[in-house]
Amino acid sequence: MNLSTLARLGAVFLSLSAAGAAFAETYEVKMLNRGALGPMVYEPEFVKLKPGDKLKFLASSSGHDAVSIEGMLPVGAMPFKGKINEEIEVAFTEAGIYGIKCLPHYAMGMVMLVQVGDAPLSALAIPAAAPERAQKRFQEIAARAAR
Repeated sequence: MNLSTLARLGAVFLSLSAAGAAFAETYEVKMLNRGALGPMVYEPEFVKLKPGDKLKFLASSSGHDAVSIEGMLPVGAMPFKGKINEEIEVAFTEAGIYGIKCLPHYAMGMVMLVQVGDAPLSALAIPAAAPERAQKRFQEIAARAAR
């Protein structure tokens, strides 16, 4: 291949890569002391995404963060840990069910679910070590999302 052909192939590759990224969407999630469903919540509490979509966690109330839950990530997914009172934007690239918690309020049940791709909600596996209120909230979220 000559240099001109390589340059054209590189340009095509870059434009296709940019086009794929352009189709990814970013959705906002509020971290709240009180929401429509009660105290210590993410709004929304459930989000369905396409692989590559992002969530931007907004510090809408003070004292919250967004942290992935060990044991509630699809294979190959990268764990993440936001800082308290700071926004964090996370790309969800692997299909599956993700569990997310507010570290300071996990025991109070401040959790959310993210479904990426066609992973069924029936695949939800709540860790036995999760606090009782978090387990209950996960079950409630999954039941509402399945309707």
